[in-house]
Amino acid sequence: MLGLGDDALIAAQRLAEWTSRAPEMEEDIALANIALDQLGAARLLLSYAGEREGAGRDEDALAFLRDDREFRNVLLVELPNGDFAVTMAKLFLLAAYQLPLYTALAGCADERLAAIAAKARKESAYHLDHAALWVKRLGDGTDESHRRMQDAVDQVWPYHHELFAPDPAAPVDPATLRAGFDATVDEVFAEATLTRPASGWAPAGGRDGVHTEHLSYLLAEMQVLHRAHPGARW
Repeated sequence: MLGLGDDALIAAQRLAEWTSRAPEMEEDIALANIALDQLGAARLLLSYAGEREGAGRDEDALAFLRDDREFRNVLLVELPNGDFAVTMAKLFLLAAYQLPLYTALAGCADERLAAIAAKARKESAYHLDHAALWVKRLGDGTDESHRRMQDAVDQVWPYHHELFAPDPAAPVDPATLRAGFDATVDEVFAEATLTRPASGWAPAGGRDGVHTEHLSYLLAEMQVLHRAHPGARW
């Protein structure tokens, strides 16, 4: 729950950085809404994780009072936004993983987690449709948009492998979701006239608290108000 909550929280923070900067007004609103969806899932997951931990930490404490080595998100979500194509490539890979994951978790034995997943599953379906539309629109567009989309896929592709690291103790082992993810990716890449990168270098460590330097800067901005005024309430 902590890992999934951190994935959603950091993804939300990155997407929120596009507010007022997206290429068109409609997309500005869409990315803000997707960020809010991710933030909503993060709140539910982190609240439940705090309760299960039993140490008195709520969602705010887990979000704003942990250092980078305590976060369990995958490296993919903490990477800088880059240009619009990079953001869409990241969102597409994340959503293609989150949708089957939440779908499977919606049927798990933990009723609280299943309820959270059932809600997040509906939102993830929209995220996947939205990102896939842009991947196809840019990939099968002009020569320049195709080049940018292919470069974006090549850049973020190595980081997706961490999403499927085996975890037999989890309610749903991420490794079991790989086949569905591959089918979704191959279908969209074919329509987008994009080449699937070859497997090779696969950075990891996020689930164990070993992150890129980018997360430290992101947390410094995200946590500054709460740390400056601990315990403050609106």
